[in-house]
Amino acid sequence: MTNTKILILKGSPREKGNSAILAERVAEGARLMGAEVDSIYLHAMDIRACDACEACHENEDGLCIIQDDMQDLYSKIDQADVIVIASPVYWFTVSAQTKLCVDRWYAYSGKTPNILKQKIFSLILVYGDSDPYSSGGINAIRFFEDMCRYLGAPIAGILYGSADEAGDILKQEALLGKAFQLGKKLASV
Repeated sequence: MTNTKILILKGSPREKGNSAILAERVAEGARLMGAEVDSIYLHAMDIRACDACEACHENEDGLCIIQDDMQDLYSKIDQADVIVIASPVYWFTVSAQTKLCVDRWYAYSGKTPNILKQKIFSLILVYGDSDPYSSGGINAIRFFEDMCRYLGAPIAGILYGSADEAGDILKQEALLGKAFQLGKKLASV
């Protein structure tokens, strides 16, 4: 058994949307292996946009000064070994909820060491088109890969698939199985 701490950030405005369903399947696999999983529904949080004030790089503690729900989320990020980003593809990349959260990670870049470099990352994407290129899924994957490359952080897995209507992902047993296996893998990294 493991004591790996996994933080899943669900970026869909639908609490039980297709990307959230896959994220929960990942959580089930991880929990089965003994991992501690914290799953956060970003749409229910008050996360404001980074306003480029640079205070996070100028103040002593290196923290963002915007007082919103990111303040609670920072401590969860700090404690996680693995961070899973789960998002639908909206207008050719990750959802706005996902991007708001990730943009606020800029505060970490002023800290030494940048703890995000010590995390292991995974991505779950769902898009409406059948093709990751025409759907914009490839842009979301590229965003994620570029972020991890910049951080020097390893990627433990990228899982993506197509589902148009809410709940359609439940018809894809193979993809659900891959999500469960990814969770088991993440528990042992």
